[in-house]
Amino acid sequence: MADNYKVADLSLADKGKLRIEWAESRMPVLMSLREKFAKTKPLAGQRIAGCLHVTKETAVLIRTLRAAGAEISWSGCNPLSTQDDVAAALAAEGVSMYAWHGMNNEEFYWCIDKTLELEPTLTLDDGADLIFTVHNKHKQLASKVIGGTEETTTGVHRLRAMADDGKLMYPVYAVNDSETKWDFDNVYGTGQSSIDGILRATSVLVAGKTFVVAGYGHCGRGCAMRAKGLGANVVVTEVKPTAALKATLEGFRVMTMDEAAKIGDIFITATGMKDIVVKRHFESMKDGAVVCNTGHYDCELNLEQLGALSKGKREVRANNVEYTLSDGRRVYVLAQGRLVNLAAAEGHPSEVMDMSFANQFLAMKELAENGRTLDKKVYVLPPELDQEVASIKLAAQGLSIDKLTDEQIAYATDYSAGT
Repeated sequence: MADNYKVADLSLADKGKLRIEWAESRMPVLMSLREKFAKTKPLAGQRIAGCLHVTKETAVLIRTLRAAGAEISWSGCNPLSTQDDVAAALAAEGVSMYAWHGMNNEEFYWCIDKTLELEPTLTLDDGADLIFTVHNKHKQLASKVIGGTEETTTGVHRLRAMADDGKLMYPVYAVNDSETKWDFDNVYGTGQSSIDGILRATSVLVAGKTFVVAGYGHCGRGCAMRAKGLGANVVVTEVKPTAALKATLEGFRVMTMDEAAKIGDIFITATGMKDIVVKRHFESMKDGAVVCNTGHYDCELNLEQLGALSKGKREVRANNVEYTLSDGRRVYVLAQGRLVNLAAAEGHPSEVMDMSFANQFLAMKELAENGRTLDKKVYVLPPELDQEVASIKLAAQGLSIDKLTDEQIAYATDYSAGT
């Protein structure tokens, strides 16, 4: 086993195993899929390279993929998001695992390269770094890949751009675009876990603070909702008129970042775009402002410009660096500008990742069975799967819903019915 993994400390495996078992107790959808497909093994013969945050929830997905017959090689999709005890537990179980917390950029891509030694038939991505590495550095492997999946909004946008340019070399399912992913994971998962990361890194009182959310997509909406629930005065910044209008009608103040920078106490970016908070914004922030990001990449906060404005910096708490500006004002940056919910906390709660990762599993199964018939495009999973996943989740919670009668079903498509 010594040659097929690199983790921080294998002795952490027992602790990681307990965390994985806790997650399994909160992920009934994925566990039901594991029980069902461990018998038929629809992924037998498939080699899956994964590049996704190594958390206890991801471990449940990996165990389920293996139970269905797949061979796995895995790396983390963010240098600061790997839970070292979970990585150790998976390595101890025989998973080819290349991930540790705090890796540098060179190590990050070395880990991706190591997973590709498996010569995968399927790829599973969060942010598309694995897919890009195949396309840019290991093109000879692309012909062996039946298809891939992508977990997050930023990655899906980039892959669609690739497909539009005719550069995508195999089909990809945009798991992010499944309703049971984007309307749950992105909203409720990001909202709760991002607040969790902020509180762990600062222990500040959110109530009464001016809480600035950059971007009012699903992730930003979740952050705004949860900050409001804690008593914050929430401000939203946006570039999309309809998104800004939604924020206004849901009770939030909307303004430009130039305006918000002067009054904000806590800032969080959730846009997927670079340079959301830049030099002029840092220059106008009040003393003690807290700044963080929950978008996939760390380019939303221009920390190079902040560093140039500062006469010194120091880490005052775990995942909390104090920048002292030339006039003595202090700005606190959390998690080095990376995903605050994963770098400073544990990521999304298991209950919400249950549905997202059920979609990942079902997408892998669909590709294994039918991927060779697909064009080299970005696809969305059938909406019927959303309802199946949601139904399993409801049943696990002991909830029942109504069903349409035959007459109601007929009425729904009866265009002759009038007043």
